Amino acid sequence: MSTKLFVGNLSQNTTEHLVRDLFAVHGRVTEVDMITDRNSGRSRGFAFVTMESQAAANAAILALNGKPVGGRTLLVNQAVAR
Repeated sequence: MSTKLFVGNLSQNTTEHLVRDLFAVHGRVTEVDMITDRNSGRSRGFAFVTMESQAAANAAILALNGKPVGGRTLLVNQAVAR
């Protein structure tokens, strides 16, 4: 069962490819959804990453939460449905 993660505090220069590569080390990434501003198209500083399994998601959270990337400290946790 796939698990969606919230990834916050991304720099505006962070690309979808970089996020996918960071998370792929910990398991199969099925989707990366970078959230952008509608008007400017620039990153809003967060994304959602869907991992193939709960185990991969847990490994990614443990390894990446608090890790510095692009001069900022990542915030990674399980996404909560609105």
